[in-house]
This record gives sequence, structure tokens and C-alpha cells, in this order.
Amino acid sequence: MRAILDYFQLFNIEQSFNVELSYLSQAYQTLQKSVHPDRFAHASSQEQLLAVQKSAEINDAYQTLKEPIKRAEYLLNLRGVEMPNEQHSFSDTSFLMRQMELREMLDDVKTSNDVDAALAEAQRELSIEHQQHFDLMSAQINENSAASNALACDNLRKLKFYQKLNIEIERIEDSLFDD
Repeated sequence: MRAILDYFQLFNIEQSFNVELSYLSQAYQTLQKSVHPDRFAHASSQEQLLAVQKSAEINDAYQTLKEPIKRAEYLLNLRGVEMPNEQHSFSDTSFLMRQMELREMLDDVKTSNDVDAALAEAQRELSIEHQQHFDLMSAQINENSAASNALACDNLRKLKFYQKLNIEIERIEDSLFDD
């Protein structure tokens, strides 16, 4: 069985949700330079292959840690929190009702008399609610207890809903203004 690579350890940073992105970027560039293909041009084919694999691992680690949602999911996985799959239903019926309301709001944007205002209002509402869940999840992850990690997992799943809604709003915006 292969050992799991700890992305935080790879970049020599503390296992935390709060990551200094400029330091992460610097560490990423330094690590990528160390495994750059040019450094292995005269090496054996096996060493070249290992360098390419290491480069891919470094890139995966960087992409995971630089994005807050991916970083939260990764950190919770490291802590042993069982992440339910996408099809697992929510027990929070008020959240599900709110999602339905937001989807209706997005549908109404398309037929609004003032599309710009409706779109701006939808974006504002989504942004506020996304930020509230994000702040809550961040605090729960930073608390790092079994209970808070489980709650953070729930908020992470909710944030993924908001991501989908934001993608939908971008599609609506593109379709309305591409005419």
C-alpha cells in the first residue's frame, strides 16, 4: 500500500485551513524547479519518469491547497472525516428549501423586465450566503474537534451547492449578453 502524500508537509506549511498563498506559491515554484525535466535531461529514463510523476504530484498538491474548497475537503479527509458522496441527501430541510428558492430566483432572472438588476441581486444574494457558510466552515475547521469537523463537512457540502449556483449564474449571464 502506498503512503498518502501530505500536501502540507510537502510545502513545509502547517496543517491548517488558513494558508499563506504567497508562501505556498513560492514553495510550489521552488519544488517544481527541483523536478523540472531540464534537470533530468541526461538522467536515466526511470529518473526522468520519476521527475515527471513528482512534478504531477506537486502540481496536484498545489491545486488542492490553493483553492479553499479543495483545501477544506483535503484537510477534513486528513482528519479522518467521512465525506458523504454528492447523492447523499441533506437533513437540513431549510437549506434545501433555500436552494429551491435560489434556483427559482435564477430562473426568474431570465424573464425579468430588468435583467441587469435581477442578475445583480441574484449575484449579491449568492455572494452573501456563500460568504456566511464559508466563514462558518472556516471557524469550524479551525476549531478542529470531532463535532466541529462534522459541521464543517456539512457546510463544505453546502458551499459546493453555492459553487454550482454561481456557475449557473455565469451561464445565464453569458446567454443573456451573448445575443
